[in-house]
Amino acid sequence: MVDKSSINISEVLRGAGLQVTAQRLAVIDAVTKRPHATADEVEELVRLEIGTISKQSVYDTLTTLTDKGLIRRIQPARSAARFEKRVDDNHHHLVCRGCGLTLDVDCVVGSRPCLQVDDDRGFVIDEAEVIFWGFCPQCQVSGASSN
Repeated sequence: MVDKSSINISEVLRGAGLQVTAQRLAVIDAVTKRPHATADEVEELVRLEIGTISKQSVYDTLTTLTDKGLIRRIQPARSAARFEKRVDDNHHHLVCRGCGLTLDVDCVVGSRPCLQVDDDRGFVIDEAEVIFWGFCPQCQVSGASSN
């Protein structure tokens, strides 16, 4: 039985000029299954799927897929880089200061870039990257928000 999602991912990889490898398919699958995963979390998921893979291979694959625009890398302050498959839609993120939970937030105002600056200094602005910080409901209940 052929998995239709892997056919689409294979076509996407080829369209980006990349060879289709088990490692690349497994990394994309991991990022799809666990949005906002760290590289270490991606590595764990990939190992469960394909077995042995080096940490360097995971990092190299994440870098290649990010460079090709197939996944997105975000790095909230004081946090490890996180990876997601949602690209090219100019969404933003909510990050919990207590547990690090990271969630997507759609564009906050209007269409891309969503925010306007008073003086663009001649730039043609096409994207805004915003991270909203706070405490998730679970951390509010557990008291993490009072630390």
